[in-house]
Amino acid sequence: MSGITRERLMSRLPRPQRAWTSGNSIELLENGEQHFPAVFDAIRQARHEVIIETFILFEDKVGLELHRVLLEAAARGVSIDLLVDGFGSPDLSDDYLAALMHAGVRVRAFDPRPPLFGRLRTNMFRRMHRKIVVVDGEVAFVGGINFSADHLGDFGPEAKQDYSVRLRGPIVARIHAFARSQIRPRPPWPELPPPQPAGDAEVMFVIRDNFHHRDDIERQYRAAIRAARREVIIANAYFFPGYRLLKTIRQAARRGVRVRLILQGQPDMKIVKTAAGLLHGHLLPAGVEIHEYCKRPLHGKVALVDDSWATVGSSNLDPLSLSLNLEANVMTRDRAFIAELRQNLEGLMANHCTQVQVQPEGGRGRWAMLLDALAYHLTRHFPAWAGWLPAHRPKLTPLRPSTPPALSEPPRSGEVESHRHA
Repeated sequence: MSGITRERLMSRLPRPQRAWTSGNSIELLENGEQHFPAVFDAIRQARHEVIIETFILFEDKVGLELHRVLLEAAARGVSIDLLVDGFGSPDLSDDYLAALMHAGVRVRAFDPRPPLFGRLRTNMFRRMHRKIVVVDGEVAFVGGINFSADHLGDFGPEAKQDYSVRLRGPIVARIHAFARSQIRPRPPWPELPPPQPAGDAEVMFVIRDNFHHRDDIERQYRAAIRAARREVIIANAYFFPGYRLLKTIRQAARRGVRVRLILQGQPDMKIVKTAAGLLHGHLLPAGVEIHEYCKRPLHGKVALVDDSWATVGSSNLDPLSLSLNLEANVMTRDRAFIAELRQNLEGLMANHCTQVQVQPEGGRGRWAMLLDALAYHLTRHFPAWAGWLPAHRPKLTPLRPSTPPALSEPPRSGEVESHRHA
């Protein structure tokens, strides 16, 4: 190829996921109470095909209900592919897998690895962090909600606040093609008609990977914030963005845009609030408002700009999501959707958030100021540091029970770990 590697050639090709697609409907789903019934109902109505990608799948009441609807769909002859992450979902039982395998469901894990020395898990970087469901090539779900009971209010104080979207229309064809492209080896796909127009929303499907789309999601955030004229609202669970995005946020506030961040006030991991707090000294003086959500752990990854742009997806604004994980977000220009999301987020700020106040002059000690400066400059360099980690193409490994498939007993629900930076 005249000295041009395949990787370089591919990087020059058009990036189809950056194209806006019109003629869609987009519906905001809040928490598991709205997301799970919508997904399970779509699977129950499936006639041809179901593709699921999820970071976490637990054998709790949500994972068991997913198991039931998948087995029912498989019994109807529906083609089903389920992809889980090897770090996020390492503990599926033999009974759970055997029933799916016996029914013909193809279950694969992204980069599964046995623990080192019995406990140390070595696959925590470059994880498959996407949450995508596509049914019959007609309806798609994209967002931040895993298949686990900690996305339901009755889970208790640790229940997560999160969002997804339900999509219909031509954008589903792009999501569907992408989801199919991730499955290796490729099964015989059912032939499906293209989705028909379903509304007026313009939608874009954007991914982040470690080869051709390393910073596509971050670029969309920065472009939207640079275009802001009135307001920016970002609700993000794990907030420690790169220097370029941080600079763009500060510049927007300094030119008079009202920038409001909703971050974790009741974090699922203490380091999350600590890391975000290190940036307060750089954001607050620029005029950025910081609201800490204190009702329960915030797990959302959503944002809006004026009446012109919004996003919902799996990508946090931290080093893992922006530089390492495989992510998927949906962007939209639909004014009605943006208005609904704004109303939801303003309700969080009004009823369940505490606003962080600017420290008075001299109110911060030397050590705090030193940590602020260190954190700020760390954001300049973490993309380069992330590049040192191996960007291999992890294999998709079929998951099978350790014993031959037998349907003598249904899968059992057990204790599960719920905090995996999801």
